[in-house]
Amino acid sequence: MKRNPPASSKLGFAWAKGDWPLACRAMKVFVTGGAGYIGSICVEQLLDAGHTVVVFDNLSEGHRSAVDERAMFIEGCLSDRETILNAVASNQPEAIMHFAANALVGESMTNPSKYFRNNVANGINLLDAAVEGGVRKFVFSSTCATFGVPETMPMTEALPQNPINPYGESKLIFEKLLRWYQELHGLEFVALRYFNAAGASEKFGEHHRIETHLIPNVLKVALGQAKECKIFGTDYPTPDGTCVRDYIHIIDLAQAHMLAMEPGKNGYYNLGNGEGYSVRQVIETCERVSGKPIPAIEEPRRPGDPPRLVAGAQKAIDELGWKPQFASLDQIVESAWRWHQANPNGYPD
Repeated sequence: MKRNPPASSKLGFAWAKGDWPLACRAMKVFVTGGAGYIGSICVEQLLDAGHTVVVFDNLSEGHRSAVDERAMFIEGCLSDRETILNAVASNQPEAIMHFAANALVGESMTNPSKYFRNNVANGINLLDAAVEGGVRKFVFSSTCATFGVPETMPMTEALPQNPINPYGESKLIFEKLLRWYQELHGLEFVALRYFNAAGASEKFGEHHRIETHLIPNVLKVALGQAKECKIFGTDYPTPDGTCVRDYIHIIDLAQAHMLAMEPGKNGYYNLGNGEGYSVRQVIETCERVSGKPIPAIEEPRRPGDPPRLVAGAQKAIDELGWKPQFASLDQIVESAWRWHQANPNGYPD
């Protein structure tokens, strides 16, 4: 059934009638990492679309208050094999969405063991639970970090995958595991490689205990929680010398995950808007949206930062029927600013 949202939204965006993505039939979905930033908003969107949701999270990175009250919540860790096997078996989901992972690139360079244990070894426990529980569909939260430094732009699925850090390598290993579990066990999967998730829904937003993302860190200055933001590198071969990145609204990201649940959808997809914005452009947009001055200080480049990362997402548009609704940087920042104003200290737990 095609669900059309109201003509206007409290998010401040205009909806085009009939543009809401076609969702698959109502399903029971098991969401790991559903208390985190991306997972929590995907859970909200799943519930709004009529799906039943079970959230599994150890709350090491996520927040209990970020779990939609309509979802069933299980506190547990994927490292506990028996717990995850029993959780999937007892709830009998038709699909799994897997967001639970460590995702700090810098930390992965100093503690690779943590990333391979959690993102790969613990993920195997979840794959085995899916097979034993008769789950038919597995949607994986992957990343453009599997590509490393791209050879061409925009970045399509045809590019070689050469990760330059253990985080990207751990995600690539899990992508390969999915292929084998499909071939040997019939577990249909979609791996969504997304770029810079940003923005917020009306209820849920971005609150990491260690915040490394640009937009929330810039908005901290507008909120009066920091004196200035930092620009790492101003001598890149880009129009203004700062790094260029592709930002994707978190609700558009959630819609892609729901489209990926449809039977017969399978494989690897890049998700982005195909538009790149520089660090300076992001800061200027945050100033304009917030109406606050945001001073910035220039720092040296960080090792391993590519000059430009922009997604080529035509495959997702063609094969999944995905159509981003909030593609402009202004829309993304407006939704984030609205949420941070309402929740200046993030989640209480």
